[in-house]
Amino acid sequence: MKLHIATSEDMEALGQRFGALARAGDIFVLTGELGAGKTTFTRGVGEALRVDTPVSSPTFVVAREHVSLDPTRPPLVHIDAYRVGSAAEFDELDIDASRSVVVAEWAAPYADVWGLGWVELVFERPTGEGEDFVSDQPRTVRVTGHGECGDLMHRIAEREVGEDVSGD
Repeated sequence: MKLHIATSEDMEALGQRFGALARAGDIFVLTGELGAGKTTFTRGVGEALRVDTPVSSPTFVVAREHVSLDPTRPPLVHIDAYRVGSAAEFDELDIDASRSVVVAEWAAPYADVWGLGWVELVFERPTGEGEDFVSDQPRTVRVTGHGECGDLMHRIAEREVGEDVSGD
């Protein structure tokens, strides 16, 4: 599935939609260049889960748990695996993915460590547009399921019907 996102507000709204349908055990792995919208998307997921602290890039702490203010919602675990060097090091983070909604940036090489299905979102920003990461530029987000994630992919597909989606 390919989604076309026009603005950063739309990227945050996409995160809100995915966060609203997310359940404990759902894993989103985000891949894309710097400034592509990964943390903006995650901020939206956090808003939908009503987390207790602002979502920002966890680059220097690698993983941060945000507890939901709604006791019926799972916590959000936000991971930035950019500085993780191996699957063993990733596994040492000791993330309980089964009780959380996990959003893991740069984690595609390590996501199978959990032994759970996961959904990868590949964020693409225009190239040749300079180094301006601040201005709104359209993005493309490709959504692909890995392993046993059929239920999550089904929830996403149902929710995104009618949005700016193409089938490839």
